[in-house]
Amino acid sequence: MDAWIGDVVTYLMSLDGATIYAIGFAVLLLCGVGLPVPEDVTLLLMGYMTYHAMPDGSPRPHAWIGTALIVGVLGVMIGDSFMFFLGRKFGDRLIGVWPFRTMFGGDRLDKARSFLQRNGPKVLFSARFMPGLRSVVFFTSGTLGISFSTFLRYDGVAMLISVPALVGAAWYWGEQFDSVIDKARQAEHGILALIVIAGGVFLAKHWLEGRRRTKEEGVGVATGSGDDPAASVDAPAATDERV
Repeated sequence: MDAWIGDVVTYLMSLDGATIYAIGFAVLLLCGVGLPVPEDVTLLLMGYMTYHAMPDGSPRPHAWIGTALIVGVLGVMIGDSFMFFLGRKFGDRLIGVWPFRTMFGGDRLDKARSFLQRNGPKVLFSARFMPGLRSVVFFTSGTLGISFSTFLRYDGVAMLISVPALVGAAWYWGEQFDSVIDKARQAEHGILALIVIAGGVFLAKHWLEGRRRTKEEGVGVATGSGDDPAASVDAPAATDERV
C-alpha cells in the first residue's frame, strides 16, 4: 500500500460510514473535473472502509455496501456528466481558464477530438478506463455535439462495470486490501492493453475494407468501360445489313 493511502485510511478509520461516503462523493465529483486524485483509489477506499470495523472493533455506524455502491455510481456519473455539459455549454472558451488550461494543456484536447471524430462515441466506453484522459474525452464529446443519451449509454455501461467491481472487491476482500489495490492496477493496465489491441484491430479492419471497396470500384469502372467498344462495333454492322 502506498504511504499516502495508508495515511488516508488512518484518517478515515474513526469516521462513521455516512461521513466517509460524503467525503468519497465529494472527491469523485472533483475527480470528474480533473482533481489529480485517483478516482479508482477513492472507490476502493469506500469499499474497504465499509468492510473495516471501528478502531475499538465495533461495527462501523451507517456503513453498508449498498450505500457505498450507490454513492460511488452517483458520484462518478455526476462528475462525468458535469464535464460533458461544460464542453457542450462553453466549448473551447474554457481552454484558457485555470484549471482547464492545465487539464487540456499541450495537444491533449486536439488528440481527444481527433480520436472521437475518427472512432465515434464508442470511445466514451474506453475512456472510463483511461485515468488522466477520461475528463478530456468527456469534455470533448460535449464540444462535438454528441447527444447526452449517447454519452450516458456508453459511459454508463462502463461505469456500471468499473464502480461495482472496485467497491465490491475492496469490501469482499478487505483482509487483502493491499493485494486488491495491486490487482486493480494490473487489471486497469490489462484493460488498457485490450483497448489498444481492439482499437488496432478495428483500424486494420477499417483500412482493409476501404482497400477492398476501392478495388471493387476500380473493377466496376474497368468493366463498364470495356463494354463501350463492343457496342460501338456492333452498331455499324447492323447498319451495313440494312444497306
